[in-house]
Amino acid sequence: MPPHHPYPVLKPPQLVLLRHGETAWSRSGQHTGITDIPLTEEGERRARALAPVLADRDFGLVLVSPRQRAVRTAELAGFAGRFESTDDLVEFDYGDYEGLTSDEIDRIRPGWDLWRDGAPEGETAAEVRVRVERVIARAQPVLDAGHDVLAVAHGHVLRALAAAWVDLPPEGGARLVLSTAGLAELGHEHGTRVIDLWNAA
Repeated sequence: MPPHHPYPVLKPPQLVLLRHGETAWSRSGQHTGITDIPLTEEGERRARALAPVLADRDFGLVLVSPRQRAVRTAELAGFAGRFESTDDLVEFDYGDYEGLTSDEIDRIRPGWDLWRDGAPEGETAAEVRVRVERVIARAQPVLDAGHDVLAVAHGHVLRALAAAWVDLPPEGGARLVLSTAGLAELGHEHGTRVIDLWNAA
């Protein structure tokens, strides 16, 4: 028999990341920064399916990008009326590459990489790093008080946030992929920031 533990093993509070559900542009692979487009029916279905997954978490703070695809995901996942909107969680500004696919960009600028090169007339990874560090600073007192924090936003900005959490350089988000309606959990082990779970469906 396994040894009896008189006290439950408690998981430290986590910063939970949720990427919005599918949109027409995420399905087609078009870069979606400032363009404010809705979820598809599939995107709404996947977001709604997350409600029971997240229902039992003790979220002391829910932060959401103001773009409708993130707001609607938060609402369908069970957080209507319970979140704060923050511009710090908006997606990278893709500038001249807004609405283009990676293949289309490659024909314009072969070898382009968002994380290394940034977007012309848009943002660099270093600029986005400043924003996500503010999100972490906003979340930390709530985590320190023993409550989870949820951030509902977009693929690239959440990858940038995770890179900041584990002290990767700004371009380190290139090594992380987060699917639509994907979940991640950022936590601590022995006082060190770690990624506990990544890209769970």
